Amino acid sequence: MAVLEGALVYSNLLVLLAIGLTITYITTGVPNFAQGSMAVFGAYISLTLLVLFDLHPYYSLPVSFLLGGALGIAIYTVVLKPMIRKEAMVVTLMIATLAVDLILLGALGAYSDTLAQFTQKGTKKFIFTPLDFKLAGMDAILLVSSLVILLLLLSLFLLLYKTKFGIALRASMENPALAEIMGVNVEHTRLFSWFLSGSLAAVAGSLLPFRQEIVPATGAIIIVSIFAASIVGGLGSIYGALIGGFFIGMSESLVTFYLSKQLGAGVLLYSKVVSLLLLILALILSPKGIAGLKIWRHNRWRRSTSS
Repeated sequence: MAVLEGALVYSNLLVLLAIGLTITYITTGVPNFAQGSMAVFGAYISLTLLVLFDLHPYYSLPVSFLLGGALGIAIYTVVLKPMIRKEAMVVTLMIATLAVDLILLGALGAYSDTLAQFTQKGTKKFIFTPLDFKLAGMDAILLVSSLVILLLLLSLFLLLYKTKFGIALRASMENPALAEIMGVNVEHTRLFSWFLSGSLAAVAGSLLPFRQEIVPATGAIIIVSIFAASIVGGLGSIYGALIGGFFIGMSESLVTFYLSKQLGAGVLLYSKVVSLLLLILALILSPKGIAGLKIWRHNRWRRSTSS
């Protein structure tokens, strides 16, 4: 039961990260290799509030949401926007996000050292599992992460279908050039997409220490699973990111656990191999991902949120 709960928690967090990655890809066409480090940024926000103000990580989620969004806007405005204006190729933009990832990795490493010296506590490596508690017989992290997913889906649905900005956002996702001709401010939709992506990454990062130990380089490890979830689900579909996040999260957790029972605990170190194998299979069998299969072609949510 504990293994299944852990798999569900990991899947919930992977969904948040995959949706954030997919949204920025749809609106700007850029695969964001810094998504994992943006999550670790959120984890360090929660750690900072914990060690300095004794604020439980669950209560720091609104702060992580806002600061993560600010980071997303900064990355787009400072790094990507000038390059897009100069009509840089997608490969160039992708490399730029990789450079941002390395910068964040170094900044997080330096910050963790500084925080450790200031607080005299271990901040280079940390985990929040001892801070969790039980609710209705289950770990609170399962309920909190599930609630975050439900709120996200409800908010996205209301935004995309019940607001004028949502209509503009969907139009810019479908065809940015045509949307701009029709009077849609595509730049605003891009800023919002990067804000949302950074916010979701930071919130997922704030919850991730309840499941695994965090170090500054954690982002470079989980980015494999994030891309696998987005691509397997369908990189051009928010609906696909939802499916892919649960599919990869559950597969990675449960398959690795089963193999560890057969082959020993050392197998746990190679959990990302499961994600990579599923990614390769998806690219071979269905390059457009699960959301690109014919069984979903009449699905209104997928059509309206795919590029």
